[in-house]
Amino acid sequence: MKYMLLIYGNDDTWKQVYDDAYDAHMRVHRDLTAALQASGEFVASNGLTTTDARTVRVRDGSPAVTDGPFTEAKEVLAGFYLVECDSVERATEIAAMVPEAALDLVEVRRVMDPADM
Repeated sequence: MKYMLLIYGNDDTWKQVYDDAYDAHMRVHRDLTAALQASGEFVASNGLTTTDARTVRVRDGSPAVTDGPFTEAKEVLAGFYLVECDSVERATEIAAMVPEAALDLVEVRRVMDPADM
């Protein structure tokens, strides 16, 4: 089964970490990716920008576009891992290895198989 690990964070929290230990923080991501590749569980991962994000809502047939991620939220979707593993428990174990889990949060969501739709 595939699981999306959604990495949420707060810019203020991350600025403190990045100012002090950016290289070490990114090394944890590289090591995690390598371990997941070696185990065959890695599908994809990447960070997401917030500076050029847009929110699109269609109301009465017309799109309303807002620059930036949800402005009300302090935590923004900042990245993801897509993994393939046997269970939600294993996906949760992997999520706990994502360094942002110690700072903010990582959400685990099963990716629906087209046959499930």
